[in-house]
This record gives sequence, structure tokens and C-alpha cells, in this order.
Amino acid sequence: MDKQIEVLKTKLAQANLGGGQKRIDDQHMKGKLTARERLGLLLDEGSFEEIGQLVEHRGRDFGIDKEIYPGDGVVTGYGTIHGRMVYVFSQDFTVFGGSLSETHAEKICKIMDLAMKNGAPVIGLNDSGGARIQEGVVSLGGYADIFYRNTIASGVIPQISAIMGPCAGGAVYSPAITDFIAMVEQTSYMFVTGPNVVKTVTHEDVTSEELGGATAHATKSGVTHLTYANEVECINGLKRLLSYVPQNCDELTPCLPYTPGDETRKALDSIIPPNPNQPYDIREIIAEIADTDTFFEVHKDYAENIVVGFARLGGRSIGIVANQPAVLAGVLDINSSKKGARFVRFCDCFNIPLLTIVDVPGFLPGTDQEWHGIITNGAKLLYAFSEATVPKITVIVRKAYGGAYDVMNSKHIGADMNYAWPNAEIAVVGAKGAAEIIFRKEISSSPDPNAKLKEVMDSYAENFAHPYKAAARGFIDEVIEPSQTRTKLIRAFKMTENKAVSLPRKKHGNIPL
Repeated sequence: MDKQIEVLKTKLAQANLGGGQKRIDDQHMKGKLTARERLGLLLDEGSFEEIGQLVEHRGRDFGIDKEIYPGDGVVTGYGTIHGRMVYVFSQDFTVFGGSLSETHAEKICKIMDLAMKNGAPVIGLNDSGGARIQEGVVSLGGYADIFYRNTIASGVIPQISAIMGPCAGGAVYSPAITDFIAMVEQTSYMFVTGPNVVKTVTHEDVTSEELGGATAHATKSGVTHLTYANEVECINGLKRLLSYVPQNCDELTPCLPYTPGDETRKALDSIIPPNPNQPYDIREIIAEIADTDTFFEVHKDYAENIVVGFARLGGRSIGIVANQPAVLAGVLDINSSKKGARFVRFCDCFNIPLLTIVDVPGFLPGTDQEWHGIITNGAKLLYAFSEATVPKITVIVRKAYGGAYDVMNSKHIGADMNYAWPNAEIAVVGAKGAAEIIFRKEISSSPDPNAKLKEVMDSYAENFAHPYKAAARGFIDEVIEPSQTRTKLIRAFKMTENKAVSLPRKKHGNIPL
């Protein structure tokens, strides 16, 4: 038996070396960790159990039959993060550039199948050059097997992808189907076709960083939800993200211990500027409402006119969607609608209650928005809020104009509780726009049009630019002092924690994609 054990130890040691020490050193020189080092940081110490460590590829063409690396370029298994079970795979760039082979794909699929059966999240640490060309169509089939599992698992278990190196071709589509993507600045890239192909086909001269780096995808495409300066920060971010979500769609997120106290937040009484057109940062309101230092923002650098993220309120995990008056006055446009809708649907998938903070002057006008589909894209956010069955609570802190009032989780599309601050303006349009339309003739025929405009504006504002007409109709459940917002929300979310809603029987809805 001793001899057999030595053989086993030799094989395991070979597997642990991946592509060999030289390639490991090269990985470190690039500022990157190895596949196993990443898992060591991600998982609780001593909790990792590896599966498929001795799997070998089956390729026989182009000389790869002479290069055999146990594990075949991906480390797979399960472990715990903060004591909670997760399934993981970590691609090893030191083995064939992390390229996906038939057996590489089979290992990932096995992990995903186990995660589905046992109801636990899947975290993929991606570092792959794409399909292994030497294996041809079987590597492409392996990708499709993974894509199919990503799709079936969507909404059943949380799926999180971290891009830790260059990911090209088919390697980017699996992360695209998952719930969240994190990228590392300067060392991770995502693109369907790389800079060389782009230059050949379109004659554009672009670097990998410009084409598909973390900054490009965080600010321009919105493909990535989170970016970090280095891999250690990225892995810590994944662990924090996971703390806000449940294990699967049938569970709730853990409720952290919380001792109730005086929840009054006096700062909220003076946080809105006296000038209704003056910008301010909505994060200041979020910070006062949420438990201290618990706000975890998602998609921070994309569509900045809306803010989304997780927080805790009285120890409970919630999702927050808030207009951002500091950017484009907080208007809704194509990108902010898509960003908000995606986040709302994730929260609804995994039983995370939603708080909507409203300060929105409407939808962004213009040919660019109309020609690129603001109608169908704005409808995505409307659809997402309407479809969501989790507890949904709204606070209107300043403006709620036009169709944007409806879309931002109004009472009419299923919000459970709707609050408004006393300064809230709920109307079809602002006072100036309304006055110019309603009193156009009176203004134009007046000896002093400017004075007349001010007169009718003031009259309109007095009659409509407040929350009381909406409250009188029951569209607003309560007009509250800003300082009492946190107290009201804690109680309202407690009140709705056992909410149960059944949607009509159907295969699935048809969201306007």
C-alpha cells in the first residue's frame, strides 16, 4: 500500500503544479495569482474539497497528446465562505492558457450540476483564452454544455463570475449569463474578438484594455458590475457580495443580529437642497437610511443617473434602487432603465426585498434616446418592478414626474407601501412645463408674459407640486418626516416579510428585450 500511496502523492503533486513552476512564476510576474491561490483566498481556511483533480484531456491531435496536465486547466470543488456552502471552479492559465477542452468543460458542468442539486451558489474564477483550438468542435460543445447549465440555473442559485485574466470568444458568454461579473483592472479582459481581429476587420487600432478592459466594461458597456484594483480586493468583494444573497431561490438571506434603538435620522430633514433644481448625492440619503457602512453598490460607474446596490436595514438584507440627482438630474434613460431592471429582477429571483428611493424628473428626451429604443428599454424597468413579488417599498424624496412616477415602483404597479416626504412633487410635469402648456394663451397675451408665467407657475405648484393629492387618493400611504424614514422602513419591511403573491399560471413572461 505504501507504494500506491506514493504514486498517488506524486500525481497530486503534479496536479498542484498545474503547467509547471516556470508558468506559475510568469503568472506572478504579471501580478496575477494562480488558480489555487485564488481559491485559498476565497474559501474558508481548510474547507476546500477538490473534485476531478486527476482528470486528463482526451485530445490527440497537433501534439497535445504529449502534454498531459492532471486537472486539465481548471480546479473544481466545493467549500465554504463564512460558513456557507459554495461550489467553485478556478481556471488555470498555466495549462494551455486556461483554454477549455472537453474534459475541462465536463469538470465545470459537474460542479454546476452539484450546485443545482444541493441549492448553493456557484462562483467561477475565469482566466481563459477561450476554446482549445486543438480539440475542435468538442471544445465548442463543452462551452454550449456550460451555457445551457448557466441558463437552467438562472434564478435558482446565485451565479457569480470573476474575470481574473484574458477571457475571449466563448469564454465571455458563460459569465454574461451569470448574475454578477467582477473584473480586475489592468489584468482582466473580456471580448468576443480581440484587438488583432478588430484591426483586420474594421481597421480600428485598439488595445486590449481599451477594447475589453475593466474600465471599458464598467463605464461603457455595463458588462461588468464590479471592478477592483487587484485580485485580493476582487476576491474580498465577492465574499462581501455573497453575504447579501441567499443560498438559493427557496431561502432567505441570513438576518444579522440587530439591537433596535433610536432610528431617528435628523440629517435627513435638511438633506434636500431648498432649490428644487439643485443636485445632491442620493448616496447621502442611502447612508442615513441603511445600517452603518452596509451599502454595497453594484454597477457604480455605469448609468450613474441611477444607483443600485445591497444594504442592510435592521440587520436584514435589502436591494436599493434610487435615482441620482447628481447625474443628469436623475432622469431615466436607456442605460439606467436596463441597469435598474436587471438588479430588480435579481432581487426578485432571490427573495431580497426592494427599497426604491425616488427623485426623478422624467425620461430623458431626444432623438438619440428615441432611436435607440427608450420605449422598450424604459419598459424593462416597468416590467421588472411590476413582475416582482418580493416586498416592495417606495419613498419619494423630491420629484416624481410623468411616466417615471409610474415606473419607479409606484403603488399602481404593486408597491406594498409608498411614502413621501412633505416636499415631494408628484405631477405629470414640473410647474414650469405645466404652466407653459396649460396657460399658453394667457401667457402669450399678457402685457408681461414673464410675470404671468411666474403667477401661473406658482398657482400650479401650490395645487399640484406636493404629495397631498396623491395621499388623498391613497397612492401615497403616508407623508412622513424625513427623519422618521428609517423607522418607518424597518417596520414596513418587518410587516411585509411574510408577503405571498401568486402570479397567473404561465410558462414565463415576455419581457421587452
